[in-house]
Amino acid sequence: MKVGVIGANGQIGQHVVKYLQQSDIHSVTAVVRKEEQAEKLITNDIQAIVADLEGSVEDLAKALAGVDAIIFIAGSGGHTGPDKTLLIDLDGAVKTMEAAKQVGIDRYIMVSAFDADKRQNWNEGMRPYYVAKHYADRILESSGLNYTIVRPGGLVNEKAIRKITVGPEAKPSTIAREDVAYTLIASLENKNTYYRAFNLVNGEHSIETALNNLR
Repeated sequence: MKVGVIGANGQIGQHVVKYLQQSDIHSVTAVVRKEEQAEKLITNDIQAIVADLEGSVEDLAKALAGVDAIIFIAGSGGHTGPDKTLLIDLDGAVKTMEAAKQVGIDRYIMVSAFDADKRQNWNEGMRPYYVAKHYADRILESSGLNYTIVRPGGLVNEKAIRKITVGPEAKPSTIAREDVAYTLIASLENKNTYYRAFNLVNGEHSIETALNNLR
């Protein structure tokens, strides 16, 4: 698969791009928002394109043409207000879904937030973020795309252990960003993750075993 990684310059995105670049079965197109980010990636022999999630669906469709699958990891970041959260994490995500359908991309993996589907569990200090993730997830689920929604727990910059817990067994906890990246890539062609949404934290099972046993 040729995988378009939207949000490739983020902390998880950088891991995903690196591992896809090393893959024998997938290739990667890094989708970033600044020319200088793209230039740096291209210097490292990574295909990169610039796309604005606040731009038009048509422009996003042109940028994504030729991609077989999308991994959406983009976010407005913790230093912006609720307006940017809605424009990037919600509307920007939905625009890429619409763009994917325009150019015939079927596989779409979304990075969401732990328990984004359960309003009663949302962090009070991050409600706009959870609102954006909640509705982006719901729109993806009804889009007709072959989706996987990954809802990681608290993100930490620790070394990957390549062992996770997913689904109902995943209790509020943390997960290394690198392990999120490995899980996203492992989900690309794992049919047990198709049309599924699940919480994700570090755990006791290998990524492959955990995804294969997902229920």
